[in-house]
Amino acid sequence: VEFRGFGAAAAGQRLLQTETPAQNDQRAVASRRSGRARSVLRWFSTAVLYAAFLGLGMTVAMLGPTFPDLARNVNRNISSLSEIFVGRALGYLCGSVVGGVLFDCMNHFLLLGMSMLATTVGLYLIPFCKTATLLTAMMSVFGVSFGALDTGANVLILILWGDKGAPHMQALHFSFALGAFLAPLLAKLAWGTTASAQNHTESDFDPLMLNRSSKAVTDSVFAVPDDMNLLWTYASIGTYVLVVSVFLFALFCKKRSRQKKSSASAQGARRAKYHRALLCLLFLFFFFYVGAEVTYGSYVFSFATTHVGMEESEAAGLNSIFWGTFAACRGLAIFFATCLRPGTMIVVSNIGSLASSFFLVLFDKSPLCLWIATSVYGASLATTFPSGVSWIEQYTTLTGKSAAFFVIGGTLGEMAIPAVIGILQGHYPDLPVVLYTCLGSALFTAVLFPVMYKLASLGSEHSAL
Repeated sequence: VEFRGFGAAAAGQRLLQTETPAQNDQRAVASRRSGRARSVLRWFSTAVLYAAFLGLGMTVAMLGPTFPDLARNVNRNISSLSEIFVGRALGYLCGSVVGGVLFDCMNHFLLLGMSMLATTVGLYLIPFCKTATLLTAMMSVFGVSFGALDTGANVLILILWGDKGAPHMQALHFSFALGAFLAPLLAKLAWGTTASAQNHTESDFDPLMLNRSSKAVTDSVFAVPDDMNLLWTYASIGTYVLVVSVFLFALFCKKRSRQKKSSASAQGARRAKYHRALLCLLFLFFFFYVGAEVTYGSYVFSFATTHVGMEESEAAGLNSIFWGTFAACRGLAIFFATCLRPGTMIVVSNIGSLASSFFLVLFDKSPLCLWIATSVYGASLATTFPSGVSWIEQYTTLTGKSAAFFVIGGTLGEMAIPAVIGILQGHYPDLPVVLYTCLGSALFTAVLFPVMYKLASLGSEHSAL
C-alpha cells in the first residue's frame, strides 16, 4: 500500500510538473503585457502632468504682458488695479489648502481635471470682464485652481514614480518655467500685444478717454473687449488648457483600479521620526527660498537702473538672463537628477546661491559682477524647490495635506518678502536692500538644510544626501 501510494503521489507530481511550465508561461506573458500596459499608462500620465504644468506656467505669466490691456478693458489705471495680484495670491493659498485636503480623499486625476477646467473657464471669461471687481474675482478663481494643481501634481509625480521620481519632478517644474517663458512671446509676437507691464505708467492712459469709455459700459459687467488680440490670446491658451483637462478626465476614467495601487503604496508608506518638525522646517526653507527668488526677479530691473546706473535696455537684458538661466538649469536638472541625489543638488544650489549673492553684495556697483552673479544666482535657484520635494519624500511619504503645507510656505514667502523689501527700499534708497535680502536668505537656507538633514537622519537607516 505504501508503494502504491508512493507511485500515485509520484504520478501526481509528474502531472503537476508537466502542467506547471505551461501555466508559468501564460502567467509570464500576462505579467509582461500587464507590466508594459502599466508602464505606458504611467508615462502617459506623466506627460499629461507636464502638459498641465506647461499650461499653468503660460497662464500665470500671461498676466504680466496683458496687464495694461486688462486695465484698459476695465477702465482703470495700472496702479489702481494691483488688487488682482492679491486676489490671485489669496486664491492660491485657499486652493493649496483645499486641494491638499481633497487630494487625499478623491481621485487625483479627477481633482486635477476639475482644476484645469476651472482655469479654462476663467481664461475664456477674463477678456469679457468689464469691472475691476469681477476681474479680481476671476483671478481669485484662477488662484484656487493653481493652488490645487500645484499641490496635487507634485504629490502625484511621487506616487507614480516613487524613489525614481527626482528627474520627473525636475521635468515637471521645467515645464512650468518653459510655459512662463513662452507666454510673453505668445502675447507679444503671435497676437501683437504691444505693451508690457514694465513699460506702462499712469500717464499712458488718457483720463478723459477713461471717463468717456466708463460711461459707455456702466450698465454691463460682461462685454466683448475692444481689443480682440486680448480675447484671442486668452482663448488660445484656454483651449490648450481645455485639451489637457480632457486628457486628465480620460485618465480618471481609465484609472478606476487605482485604489489597489493606492492601498499597496499606503502599506509601504514611510514616516520620519520627526515628521511634523521636518515639515515645519521645510515650510521655513521654502518661505525664504521662494521669497528670495521672486524678490530678485521682481526688483533686479529697478535695482540695476537706480543703484548701478544701467540703461533700461541693459537692465531688461539682466532680467532676461536671470529667468533664462533659471529655466535652462531646470531643464539640465532633469539629467543631473538621474545621477545625483536630491540632497546633493540642494547642497550645490545652496553653495551657488550663497557665493553669488555674497559677490553681489561685495561688488554691488560693478555691472560685470552683476551680470555674472545674476546668471549664477538664477541657475542656483532653479533646482531647489523640486529637489526639496524629492528629498523629503525619501524620508517621509508626502500626502496632499503635507504637500499643501510647504507649498503654502513658499506662497507666503512670495507674498511677504517682496512687499517688505519694497517698503524698506523706499526708506533706505541708497542701500542695496534687495541684495542683502538675497544674501540673508541664502545664509538661512544654507544653515537650515543641514539641520533638516540631521533631523531626518535620526531613526533612519539610510543616508539620502
